Amino acid sequence: MTENQGPKHKRDLTRRNVVVTGAGAVAAVGVAGGLAAGAFAGETGKGKKTPTPKASSSSSEVCYTLTSETTEGPYYIDADKLRQDITEDKEGIPLTLSLRVIDSETCKPVVNAAVDIWHCDALGVYSGYESLSTGGGGGAPTDAPTDAPSGTPPGEPPTDAPSGGTGGGGGGGHEEPTDDKRYLRGTWKTDRQGRVTFKTVFPGWYRGRTVHIHTKVHVDGTWTDAGYEGGTTCHTGQFFLDEESVLASAEVEPYSTSTTERTTLTEDTIYDQSGTTGGLLKLKYDKKNIAKGVIGSITMGVDPEATHEGTDDGVQPSASASASAS
Repeated sequence: MTENQGPKHKRDLTRRNVVVTGAGAVAAVGVAGGLAAGAFAGETGKGKKTPTPKASSSSSEVCYTLTSETTEGPYYIDADKLRQDITEDKEGIPLTLSLRVIDSETCKPVVNAAVDIWHCDALGVYSGYESLSTGGGGGAPTDAPTDAPSGTPPGEPPTDAPSGGTGGGGGGGHEEPTDDKRYLRGTWKTDRQGRVTFKTVFPGWYRGRTVHIHTKVHVDGTWTDAGYEGGTTCHTGQFFLDEESVLASAEVEPYSTSTTERTTLTEDTIYDQSGTTGGLLKLKYDKKNIAKGVIGSITMGVDPEATHEGTDDGVQPSASASASAS
């Protein structure tokens, strides 16, 4: 199954719902990892400021530089759980994501934006799509065309690049979910400094893509007791992790049990090799023991007036499209 194949995913840009799933949705899960857990301590939920590591130095927090837009991929699910801790019971190296959203023109923080993140687990499996993959045994999700012959595809690594690009092509074709699992998915709002923090696990890899995390930023919606409604998507992107950290993670279980061929950062056809602008996270961890946990941070420069759904080659779904991808 590809990250760029399939029919266009239709959704109503004027009506986006994020459903709250209980009072305990924001509670931190007690996973190991002193470094990451320490950074996440102090998360108190609605209306409280969460202490987070500084997202970046002033040198990397550059105004007038838009963060790269990428394809949404086929595994996005709208109406995700409204929460900061998205770990659930998944095993892996603890990862705390400290994100900041700023207006790329004014450098002012984008306040009360809804930020989505989602990614595969330590063995390359996406929640909601478990039947489309078999984990680290070599059959994890793939970006290769669905009609490709079995075995290693020739040429460049498969890609979920927008149509017209290299690799598999086809843009952000969406797959309908095959199960009701929602681990490693979540949505939360930015504070008055444009910051938001998530607790998750270091993602694994699958054939055809480097290690990555998907993200969306939604603005001009309304936060209600039911969640987040309306608004538009001003940014669709991906975060990337450097090779040193990925190689270190591959020595730790369960990552070390994966038999799936890995695409390196320089081989990936979605990452544009532009560093922070392209979504490369700044990482902090104990170089002698990455299993303790990782802190990843980045500032995203966005245009709040733009619309970037990332579903195809720039053509946005119509306002009459379906409102949900459940």
